[in-house]
Amino acid sequence: MLNDKKIILGITASIAAYKSIFLVRNLDKLGAKVQVISTTSALDFVTPLTLATLSKRSVYTEPFNLKTGEWHSHVAFAGSADLMLIAPATANTIAKMANGICDNLLLLTYFSARCPIFIAPAMDLDMYQHPTIQENLLKLKQFGHTIIEPTEGELASGLSGKGRLEEPENIINILNQYFNKEQILKNKKILVTTGPTHEKIDSVRFISNYSSGKMGYAIADKLAQYGAKVELISGPTNLKIYHPNINQTNVTTAEEMHDASIKKFPTCDGAVLVAAVADFKTLKCTDEKLKKMQNDSINIKLVHTKDIAASLGKMKSDKFLVGFALETTDEEANAKEKLSKKNFDFIILNSLKDKGAGFMHDTNKVSIIHKNGDIQSLPLKSKKEVAGDIVAEIIKYLE
Repeated sequence: MLNDKKIILGITASIAAYKSIFLVRNLDKLGAKVQVISTTSALDFVTPLTLATLSKRSVYTEPFNLKTGEWHSHVAFAGSADLMLIAPATANTIAKMANGICDNLLLLTYFSARCPIFIAPAMDLDMYQHPTIQENLLKLKQFGHTIIEPTEGELASGLSGKGRLEEPENIINILNQYFNKEQILKNKKILVTTGPTHEKIDSVRFISNYSSGKMGYAIADKLAQYGAKVELISGPTNLKIYHPNINQTNVTTAEEMHDASIKKFPTCDGAVLVAAVADFKTLKCTDEKLKKMQNDSINIKLVHTKDIAASLGKMKSDKFLVGFALETTDEEANAKEKLSKKNFDFIILNSLKDKGAGFMHDTNKVSIIHKNGDIQSLPLKSKKEVAGDIVAEIIKYLE
């Protein structure tokens, strides 16, 4: 699975850097195209000549070569990579990644990367256990990165415990498993709706909600990582997505989202309806701004918008259909009723009562409710991690 994969190997200044030699050699033997980017201090532990010989590519540490005037483009490195692996990752580099400090080529590349990030920490026992380090690692997990946990054993300090860099062969197995999973949805095409809709009242006002679109974008990205072709229909958001497997259609109103969904659904294998579609729109809107009335009141007549889930549920046939339910009262009962009415295969329930869940957060806490009544309740996680759990359920359903 690693054949022809473009992998950036970031090496930082740990005694475990010697293991990077074996990583480079074995990745190269498996057909991967390895580009080594190291911190300057990492080269005190392993020579660039060794790494360049094994990778068959120059090793870079600085954005510029002052002698030749050559610019080593972090944007080009990041944009072409299928995966970025930082092994070993020191406490210093982990802290910089978690807190937005960008002072070398490796970090420039990391902050520009759109590909999956794998981080393999290596440090002394007491450092690894320090609350700050654990908090930084948790933050990186919430970014959606994969942490390759260090192993237990004898450390360079003479202590024994957790902190050893995972062995190169095990790291390569983890990467192989990732790319193997990536192919599972290769021949599938999946529709995803996300974001809010805006329903006009007049030329400057509209009815909407607090949806940021983050959950839907995370699901679209995760589906694409597993090889699916994704038709993403997005209401107004500030988010951008770059994966080449994603075709994005931008809409504003519930009717526009409905029509786009109806048009694209027949060619898809299923749909994940994440969008927070407005349930109501004005019966009549004006192209002029409504002025404040003398009596400080105004009546606006509302009508129901088109029900996207119900429409796709009727068209479903042998396709799968996944819905979302955001509830504030009788959460489980309301979600189960929606599951049945809309002809969903399973529904994702999140409650505004859960701190850190719902609109605008980078985290979410959900329950997955299946047709047979099974309920899987998940703890608070980053939306990228939740997206992984949801896509895993879709994969199970398609098996």
